[in-house]
Amino acid sequence: MSGRLRVLLVDDHKLFRSGVRALLARQSDIEVVGEAADGLDGVQQAHALAPDLVLLDLHMPGMSGGEALRALVNELPQTRVLMLTVSEDAEDLLDTLRAGAAGYLLKNIDAEYFVDAIRRAAEGESVVSPEMTGKLVAGLKPRPPAATAGHDSLSAREREILGKLARGASNKELARELDLAESTVKIHVQNILRKLKLNSRVQAAVYAVEQGLSEKNINKNK
Repeated sequence: MSGRLRVLLVDDHKLFRSGVRALLARQSDIEVVGEAADGLDGVQQAHALAPDLVLLDLHMPGMSGGEALRALVNELPQTRVLMLTVSEDAEDLLDTLRAGAAGYLLKNIDAEYFVDAIRRAAEGESVVSPEMTGKLVAGLKPRPPAATAGHDSLSAREREILGKLARGASNKELARELDLAESTVKIHVQNILRKLKLNSRVQAAVYAVEQGLSEKNINKNK
């Protein structure tokens, strides 16, 4: 990504928005381009401002974060959406990731990790608060074989990479493990998302686990 990362804050708590804005203002590569106090205003501002990333609260009055997420994913597919919430509910986590969120962060997260997660999400990586990772894995189960149609178009290498995405591997990690150029890995990931009609690496990771294509399931069946 060239230039500064343009971020839109959507949260119904003004004090919290002020704190996040102050934190991000200290980052030379990040610019907060707008704020909204509810989901509807957030979607409207996203259309007007075309931010690179939306930081979106989940539970808000009026249009909820979940509804806003679905609208943003459908209407502005180039804008990534990162959930920022107090909810530690596994269903909230899974619902938003399946809907296309780029990640799921808890509001009690460390400031340094938070800023790094924003940058990683903007670059296409999957970001989930460490406390929620276990719930993500526990909440996903392989579906019956009849539901696995869709990944037959993937090459052997793409299947291998998809399996590694299920554990949240970054492009750099994949390049090192597979002895490939990072740019080559990025192309493979883009092809996986296109072929499976998915919007993010997180969705790909969810898909891999549900379809029994994660490294864990593959190794178990060897």
